Amino acid sequence: MTTGEIAHDKSAAAGGPGRPTTGSTPLVTPGRAWSMTGLVIFLYVVNYADKAVLGIIAQPLARELGMSSSQIGLVGSLFFVTFTVGGFFAGPLNKYMTLRWALLALGLTWSLVMLPLVVSASFAMLVVTRMLLGLAEGPSSALMHTAAYSWHPPAKRGLPGAFLAGSASVAKIALAPVLTFITVEWGWRAALISLSILGAIWMGCWLLGWKEGPYTTRAVKGAETAASAAQTEPSVPWRKIFLTRTFISCAILIMVVYALTTVVLTWLPSYFEVGLGYSALQAGSMFALPSIIGLFLMISSGTVTDRLSAKGYRSRVVRIIVPAVGVLICGVILVFLPSIGTPALAVAVVSIGYGFGAIAFPLINAAISELCPPQQTAGTMGVFLALMAVGGLVAPYGTGVLVDNAATAAEGYATAFQVIGALGALAAILVLFLADPERDRTIIRAAA
Repeated sequence: MTTGEIAHDKSAAAGGPGRPTTGSTPLVTPGRAWSMTGLVIFLYVVNYADKAVLGIIAQPLARELGMSSSQIGLVGSLFFVTFTVGGFFAGPLNKYMTLRWALLALGLTWSLVMLPLVVSASFAMLVVTRMLLGLAEGPSSALMHTAAYSWHPPAKRGLPGAFLAGSASVAKIALAPVLTFITVEWGWRAALISLSILGAIWMGCWLLGWKEGPYTTRAVKGAETAASAAQTEPSVPWRKIFLTRTFISCAILIMVVYALTTVVLTWLPSYFEVGLGYSALQAGSMFALPSIIGLFLMISSGTVTDRLSAKGYRSRVVRIIVPAVGVLICGVILVFLPSIGTPALAVAVVSIGYGFGAIAFPLINAAISELCPPQQTAGTMGVFLALMAVGGLVAPYGTGVLVDNAATAAEGYATAFQVIGALGALAAILVLFLADPERDRTIIRAAA
């Protein structure tokens, strides 16, 4: 039994299932759990809009600053250098600050750090601001997952995880066309300012509405008794978590899928515009197409796998085999992209491939969260998501180099997607052979 389940059981004893009547444990109802999750999803949308804006403003920014494709890719990769470093701070932030104040501080930083580029535009300033943004965004994903998971028991985290991962899609579906229109009409500076305003709106909502849920160690400590304290899971050595076959193989898989995501974030509008010949407004609007497919598949897979979990299916089936097969399909589709000469068909192939790959994020994250005791969730997810970001260190810059050296821009972009597809297929096969969360959870608990 986890500490979160202990807290939930105590609250049920006090006032019915999930309805505590006294103490600091929050009232748990489906409506409240999802409203709190909604605030985290709102933050995730802001988070991904901040990432995606570089892809939207890349061409006008490159024209103003005289940048090559390699330089644009370098900026994208440098973001993920500091993003990776920042991910390792998730555990310490969760230890010394509440989720409420840690995420508020990060959101405030995101809103402010982009503004110097608006005032003084240069390649150096672009690099500095994107690297600072990456450092501030690094710890956020693990903390946001921890915040959302605090309102959902482990067996029911597939769907909330899907909505969190789907926030990237929401950002591109809802905000990318708006940001593109703002960029075309008023310039790239206006797009950055609008994101800062959106971040300020989220901060107001967060301060007014957020409460931490009962599925965290902190919630248990706030309402613990001698009996519950005796049942609290002990911590385990970190190396026992990080050296499991599930953690290692899933980390490799998620690196490749994230490499695809970072190429989409940095380069997809440019691919559609420069490579396939669409207008800037069309390219920005079509930026949402892969995300629409990805969002549908993530929510569908999250719903189905949570139901399968409730029926007793093993975690390996619902949170390993399903996403690995999705990435395998993604890889096979993308491998054939260079042989496609029709722009509309190329858009469809990239969109469908990305959609199948995207289902890995919520399901693999949920699988990794199962491995560790609840009090080590933020630290485990922080390291896992920091390793995930390694895919972003190479992919955007590598794509820029391929484009600069290819016979045509379209050929360079297609080759980049093909390479990622091949690596994704190999990583999916590795996960199918090695990963088993239930087996490795048993091994980890034995270490305690």
